[in-house]
Amino acid sequence: MKPLLVLAAAVLALTACGGAEGADSGAGSGSGFVGGDGSIVLIDPADRVPAPALVGTTLDGDQYALIDDRGDVVVMNVWASWCAPCRAEAPELQEVWSQVQDDGVQFVGLNTRDSTLSAQRFVETMGLTFPSVQDADGRLQLLFSDSLPPQAIPSTLVVDREGRVAARILGKVSAATLRGVIDEVDRGEERG
Repeated sequence: MKPLLVLAAAVLALTACGGAEGADSGAGSGSGFVGGDGSIVLIDPADRVPAPALVGTTLDGDQYALIDDRGDVVVMNVWASWCAPCRAEAPELQEVWSQVQDDGVQFVGLNTRDSTLSAQRFVETMGLTFPSVQDADGRLQLLFSDSLPPQAIPSTLVVDREGRVAARILGKVSAATLRGVIDEVDRGEERG
């Protein structure tokens, strides 16, 4: 457990250097938008709970089921086209995805409170090549309420190879931070 705390402290220190970006409210007051603070939660393998049975439709019209990615680490990023921190982190997500997609790591976006057309334009403009599931009303996010709910936009959840919720990052994530969390989830599983 101590390596998890050390990594969390190191990553938190790195994200704190980014100023207020992680806490950017983006849409302003009264919008219902909650910006993340950059906090990271890593769950010890012995304490992880199964991820919910998330099933949805991608922006391309395909069906996505989280269970189909069992055996891989899954990075699920909650985003919206109108969210400034989401626009800022999109290139970082794509960078990590391009580095790890052949290593048993899957990425999936969870687009929230957005129209399909706006979300599709965002994906195209940002050059994102991983799938995104449409969650216009937030119901899919609520499936995580018993584990690590994504409490901000953006939020990033990491599900381990056994299909258990293993980590959460609230707010804009950097490529280095995300790689560190993915690596720690994978190493923690080997120890657990």
